Amino acid sequence: MQITRFGHAAVLVEAAGRRVLVDPGTFSTDEAFGLTELDAVVVTHQHPDHLDRERVSVLLEANTSAVLLADPATADEMGSPWQAHVDGDELDLGGLVIRAAGAVHAEILRTIPRIANVGVLLVAEGVTLFHPGDSYATAPEGVDVLALPLAAPWAKVSETVDFVTRVAPRTVFPIHDRTVSDLAHGMYWGHVSNHGGVQDMRGLGQTGSTEVTTA
Repeated sequence: MQITRFGHAAVLVEAAGRRVLVDPGTFSTDEAFGLTELDAVVVTHQHPDHLDRERVSVLLEANTSAVLLADPATADEMGSPWQAHVDGDELDLGGLVIRAAGAVHAEILRTIPRIANVGVLLVAEGVTLFHPGDSYATAPEGVDVLALPLAAPWAKVSETVDFVTRVAPRTVFPIHDRTVSDLAHGMYWGHVSNHGGVQDMRGLGQTGSTEVTTA
């Protein structure tokens, strides 16, 4: 499985001859919206940093055969051909399985209504990657690679580290970190590295394309 990060929460997974892009949002690099030959585009929730409504149209025009999956609220907002999926749903692309995990976005403030958030497990070639979107609530078993939301208005470091220990992946790399300055990024990642209990820590940069290859 080859994993390429395109800034913030945008992650491209390539395995079993399939290509799936998750969460191409406003903080993602332009390269994410120039991808072609995608088999699926998945959006965990409706916030702009996970779905750039302007740039995604160009991406979809270049990938007309891609399956488009999102949480029910986003799928309803975007309309056809977007399809809704909910916790436990599975889609087999032929060698790569997309499994929905979770239901609700983490609480930001009590005064802000919570929205849907459906993370995804991508399973192929004996490897399982978990992209949780914006939530630490769901910790599936059997996760090999965790795309870890490192910092957000809804998170604190103790919750981040606790989430890593509950998921207990073999490999972890950061996502959702454009809300952190370059100067402070190492402080957040250092807490995860020192206290998360995971040996394979892939400290990827905040922007640009970086690859993680797992056997």
